[in-house]
Amino acid sequence: MTETILFENKTKALIDSLKSVCANYGLGNDGNEFKIITQAFLYKFLNDKFIYEVKQLDPKLADADDWEEALRNYDEDEYELLMVQLSENTARISPDHFISSLFARQNEANFADLFDNTLLDTARENSDIFSVLTEGGQKIVLFEAISKYVTDRRDDFCKAIINKLVGFSFERIFNEKFDFFATIFEYLIKDYNTNSGGKYAEYFTPHAVSKIMARCLVQGEVSNATCYDPSAGSGTLLMNLAHQIGEDKCTIYSQDISQKSSNLLRLNLILNNLVHSIPHIIKGNTIFEPYHKDDRGQLKKFDYIVSNPPFKLDFSDYRDDLDTKANHDRFFAGIPKVPAKKKESMAIYLLFLQHIMFSLSDKGKAAIVVPTGFITAQSGIDKKIRQKLVEKKWLAGVVSMPSNIFATTGTNVSILFLDKENKEDVVLVDASNLGTKIKVDDKNQKTVLSTEEEDQIINTFNNKEALDDFSVVVSYDQIEEKGYSLSAGQYFEVKIDFVDITQDAFKAKIVKYQSDLDFLFNESKILEEKITTNLQSLDYE
Repeated sequence: MTETILFENKTKALIDSLKSVCANYGLGNDGNEFKIITQAFLYKFLNDKFIYEVKQLDPKLADADDWEEALRNYDEDEYELLMVQLSENTARISPDHFISSLFARQNEANFADLFDNTLLDTARENSDIFSVLTEGGQKIVLFEAISKYVTDRRDDFCKAIINKLVGFSFERIFNEKFDFFATIFEYLIKDYNTNSGGKYAEYFTPHAVSKIMARCLVQGEVSNATCYDPSAGSGTLLMNLAHQIGEDKCTIYSQDISQKSSNLLRLNLILNNLVHSIPHIIKGNTIFEPYHKDDRGQLKKFDYIVSNPPFKLDFSDYRDDLDTKANHDRFFAGIPKVPAKKKESMAIYLLFLQHIMFSLSDKGKAAIVVPTGFITAQSGIDKKIRQKLVEKKWLAGVVSMPSNIFATTGTNVSILFLDKENKEDVVLVDASNLGTKIKVDDKNQKTVLSTEEEDQIINTFNNKEALDDFSVVVSYDQIEEKGYSLSAGQYFEVKIDFVDITQDAFKAKIVKYQSDLDFLFNESKILEEKITTNLQSLDYE
């Protein structure tokens, strides 16, 4: 077993042990369990990251028999100099707030208060860099008091958590790369990333979709890029995009209406060395009140945008407030009307799509997950959007994914790629026949793409290859002639296979066809007579 796999297993075991503590104190499957698990994990991660970094900065600490005691012996100036040298990805943690310090004091009275205050103090000391903002400017800090979620035996609960955290160190895994932390993050939130949290619940975008989007968007070297997701969820798409560009070569911006989402995204950024982007993570309603703006107060434009927006959602409460002169350019194709029934089916993704188009910089590129029905709709807002993409020559291509690529929804999806610098032809890929179906549970199944199939899609798209019954490369004029349809299948050539036969064989086929027709015509006459007879026998009473 490699060291990476060993530490991956140990990290997962730590997560499982924290969940076990919650279950033992009556919090299993409780709505607040994920707050405890994610905050305890984050406290552990930041604690060990601090220790790792200070040891890197001062080798004397790394060589000391008791590094903690050596650090406590620093005078004020020495300690302050050490703090100044810490990278911005590292939270500042005072020695009294180390997990080892709490472990040593666990038998003191009111330990739960000590534990909670440690989290609150750490959050306050790192508020400027690690806080998520709301659209109103309020800060959502790193930690809150978590013992409040336990009704009895609060001290014992906090002791149990500390005892789980002290037995394992992250220090040896900070050199691991994206794939390691992506796996750990997914494992950490897998029980909480479901729709049980309400209508704004986060759906984890499959890695295959995220990977395809990132690798088709980013080709070649990129630097100083701005990356945006207006419906970020837990950040899977943004993490894959940042990894493809280089975490040190981009800045992440996001907005999501869910506070749970924003907290999970912050955790994802911390795991992936993107702490510098946390101040740009906004909890708020992108459609109603977009937050990110430039120095002139206009909506900010971004180099890369990725999004898997909610497809349907009731936004009737503020629908009419969107219909303003200020939003005329942003929602150029229109705002879906409020239906008389099933308001929850309002196509909010059409607003996200228009918002994304409006938010692209002059060289901007975007990849958006849309319901496959969008690419062929022959009227309404859908078609107006496609028409503008073609007329402006912003459309780079479409990849239609296999059904059930998302296990949680039966909606077929496609990935829409935009590129404001694309002046060449458009590539349309039909990947609907790829993948292997596997059973998720009694109700759901999902389609899983192999690495080779993912690469096939990516390489075909990036190389703009035309492959029989898989992909086609078309001009903007051809798309216009087809009513702006973006379905690859509508552009595939119709092929007729010719088979050489002898004259005798041809005559034999004609005789058989004639015989079959005579039989069918005879049957038709018999049925006609029966129908007529039956009609004549009908009487009105």
